[in-house]
Amino acid sequence: MQDFALKGNIIYSKSLGQYEIVSNGYVVVSSNKVKGVYHELNLPIKIIDYGNALIIPSFVDLHVHAPQYANMGLGLDKELMPWLKTYTFPEEAKFKDLDYAKKVYKAFIKALWKCGTTRACVFGTIHKDATVLLMDLLTQSGLGAYVGKVNMNRNSPDYLIESTENSIQYTKEIIEKYDNQYELVKPIITPRFIPTCSFDLLERLGKLAKKYHVPVQSHLSENYGEINIVKTLHPNFKNYASIYDKAGLFGEEKTIMAHCVLVTDEEIDLMDKKKVFVAHSPSSNCNLASGIAPIRKFLSRGIPVGLGSDVSGGHRLSMTDVMVNAAQVSNLKWLETNHNLKPLNTAELFYLATKGGGSFFGKVGSFEEGYEFDALVIDDYSLHHLKPLSLEERLQKFIYTGDDRNIIARYVAGKKLEEPK
Repeated sequence: MQDFALKGNIIYSKSLGQYEIVSNGYVVVSSNKVKGVYHELNLPIKIIDYGNALIIPSFVDLHVHAPQYANMGLGLDKELMPWLKTYTFPEEAKFKDLDYAKKVYKAFIKALWKCGTTRACVFGTIHKDATVLLMDLLTQSGLGAYVGKVNMNRNSPDYLIESTENSIQYTKEIIEKYDNQYELVKPIITPRFIPTCSFDLLERLGKLAKKYHVPVQSHLSENYGEINIVKTLHPNFKNYASIYDKAGLFGEEKTIMAHCVLVTDEEIDLMDKKKVFVAHSPSSNCNLASGIAPIRKFLSRGIPVGLGSDVSGGHRLSMTDVMVNAAQVSNLKWLETNHNLKPLNTAELFYLATKGGGSFFGKVGSFEEGYEFDALVIDDYSLHHLKPLSLEERLQKFIYTGDDRNIIARYVAGKKLEEPK
């Protein structure tokens, strides 16, 4: 790949809450990585001039359920556990049919591309073949992802349950075949959550994670009903997080826990110690009446945080929608805590949607030297043509009022991606 540069108004983050802005500047790409950002450029390389457009790192979704894509907007007047039984489990059972799986997954991938999400941590279903299909389709699209075959061996409907042996065997087969098969799409160990996984299954998954150095994703302390079930199933454990920890699924390898709405101080201490990622999914937490996660508290402790759409608990894939909802609920959390947890501002949310979540993938989500070049080019003229705005204001206006129609180019690992077929 020859070196090239993009020219435009460049905005990215190196640290939480701080923009790096180069007006009418250049970001130079060498191979698939950022070589640097410059105000002026005198190199004999190809320059792609995007004029007055914004050039930003593309978005990272740390928590999304691909098989639930067709269910977006359905059942959101229910709490988590009834919603799972009524809508989610019956839908996921359909993915035994690979023709149906292909139809939904192709639509899901096209929608990710459309809204500017170029890296995602994705839950599949219990079905091995459908999970492999999802990995293959994502690779064909050029998007980056961790994809998990979901593990469920108890407290699940007859039509969506697996034996412990099959769960482990299928997970192992996917890891052994696909861990080094693709450059941008990798497997991730994915126990659905404690209620649907026996402790024996969790322990054996922990051993797989350790043996193959594969990351882990699951759910933690999302909803009161869920937590009560966990307490009933495991009365000898002091809290939800300690069960994952005992099983070797809590930071021994890179780990994402979605939601973390109702975690205790002890659990926060353990998350801090193990540097477990939080996938903050505010849209889902509102829709399913779970609550508001204490994101400011996590950030103050140095716990890594990214954002998740959590489709279909969340009703939209767009990470700008998630950023807006995260801002709104953080305002409410500030009021709820008597002004103790400061609201998240736009610059902080931009960081979480780019470098914050991207750090789970390595050097992703920024235009710092050595980072993989993932980028969006935003033509926001229709949003700011009525009056002059600063670049910071233009970015904020895009986040709050723009949509996929403003995205005119998408790059992943240095390659411009066309719309998936």
